[in-house]
Parts: sequence; C-alpha cells; structure tokens
Amino acid sequence: MRTFIKVMKALSDPNRLKILKMLQERTLCVCEIQASLGLAQPTVSNHLKLLENAGLVCAKKNGPWVDYSLSDGSVNRYAAALLGNLKHWLRDEPEILRVTENLPNIRRQDVCGK
Repeated sequence: MRTFIKVMKALSDPNRLKILKMLQERTLCVCEIQASLGLAQPTVSNHLKLLENAGLVCAKKNGPWVDYSLSDGSVNRYAAALLGNLKHWLRDEPEILRVTENLPNIRRQDVCGK
C-alpha cells in the first residue's frame, strides 16, 4: 500500500502533473522545466526527486545535463497504470495546454547557460 500512496502523493501537486504532461512530449532537463513553469531550480529539482522516488520519472546523465523522462513503469505497477491513463487525462486543461504548447520554444542551449 505504501507504493500506491507514494504515487498518489506525487500526483497530488499541480506542478508535478504539469511536469509529467511536459515529459509526455519530450525528454527535458531541469532548466527547461524551470523555464516553462517559472519555478526556482531547487523547487523543480524537489518535484523531480519526488516523481522519481514514486517511479514516475527516470533520470539519465547526458553530458552537462541530466535528462528526465517518463518511467517505463517496470519498477512500479501503480506508476505504470497511472502514466498510461495520464496520457488521456487533462489534455484540454488550460494550464497544461499553456506549458505543453510552449515547449517547442524552450531549448536547453538557450536557458541552461552551459
């Protein structure tokens, strides 16, 4: 039951839901997420750590960046089920549309300063 609760808690924050919806579009680094959401880097990193601990996202080192992507769900069956359903949920939500439609304009080379 703890695993289920961890996933549900991770999904209980609007910014974490936005992050998941953005990661459905493409792999992102912290700077790109930060630029899209207008949040501080430590806040974004904390959100990503919670999502990673819940088995919803995974991180992979890529040169100077850490790329975040959606988990394949192999670690947590609850995360897998919810990620599968989340693809169909919240598509028309104005806040979700705002961040996902703006993603093509956000490039790590422009926002990361690396």
